[in-house]
Amino acid sequence: MTNKLRNLFLGIGLAAVIVMLCTFDVESDELWNGLRRAGLWLPAIIILWAFIYLMNAIAWHLIIRDGASNRVPFWFTYKLTISGYALNYATPVGLMGGEPYRIMELSPYVGKSKAASSVILYAMMHIFSHFIFWLFSILLYLLSYPINATMAALLALTGAFCLLAIYFFMQGYKNGMAMRTLRLLGRIPLVKKWAIPFTQRKQEALERVDQQIAELHRQRRTTFYASLGLEFLARIVGCLEVYFIMNILTTNVSFTACILIVAFTSLFANIFFFSPLQMGTREGGFALSTGGLSIPFGLYTSLITRVRELVWIIIGVLLMKVGNGKHNNKKNEYT
Repeated sequence: MTNKLRNLFLGIGLAAVIVMLCTFDVESDELWNGLRRAGLWLPAIIILWAFIYLMNAIAWHLIIRDGASNRVPFWFTYKLTISGYALNYATPVGLMGGEPYRIMELSPYVGKSKAASSVILYAMMHIFSHFIFWLFSILLYLLSYPINATMAALLALTGAFCLLAIYFFMQGYKNGMAMRTLRLLGRIPLVKKWAIPFTQRKQEALERVDQQIAELHRQRRTTFYASLGLEFLARIVGCLEVYFIMNILTTNVSFTACILIVAFTSLFANIFFFSPLQMGTREGGFALSTGGLSIPFGLYTSLITRVRELVWIIIGVLLMKVGNGKHNNKKNEYT
């Protein structure tokens, strides 16, 4: 990637940090008191996410590896994982900011088609793990709490949606998804003006990406399920964040309840995936999902989470300028 493009992504990240600092809906004294109340739990939460990103990076690195020599150092995958998520969080449409950055940075190591297929496949794996997590949470709720007719209908609807999505993703893994997605976009007004010419112009490259995606599922099933398992595990470990925060506020909270809180909140936030910085959606999700504990508990959880996100966005943005020299001039070597 050229320094000009890298600086563009850096600018997006810095703009996100500035916007985030300006949109904290609390007074400075209230923010400071909240952080003081968190005490050592706050650095514990920040460190926890270093391990979550580590699991994400291992899951992606397994996909990048082709069983032969691997030119990509793991530390570089870890770096791109953190920076990519920082950009994802900063841009509208949630998962569309970090992927181009990851592809451009990875291409000098493995070639454009392999970089694109690994990034697309990992993004699919990350989203897929959310549907499995939500389905798991439904089963956990059924085993843990009594339900009425309204809740039963809601859980059944959500479960059916998750099963449909899981089926869709499995078909995408078996046959590839790039061409299918672009053909679907080619039927949507406004978008089709861009999608149809792009598909025609890049058809060969897109078919190669689909072939590599299908190959991983068909020939490297151990790698496929290991990567998916790590992503699902990252969802479960991520629930420790809410568990830590709840223990600041009360001793009457279970890890099971925290899993359900995270499941509800993430589902709510992903419904409004188009919101840059997920402004308002995170707070609303926490407030609703912790309604039984009172709204202030939900808002405090949201506050600590947003501080953690700000810290990791800053780390991710700074990492964009680290360790980029070795392959900068090899962008045409692996195509």
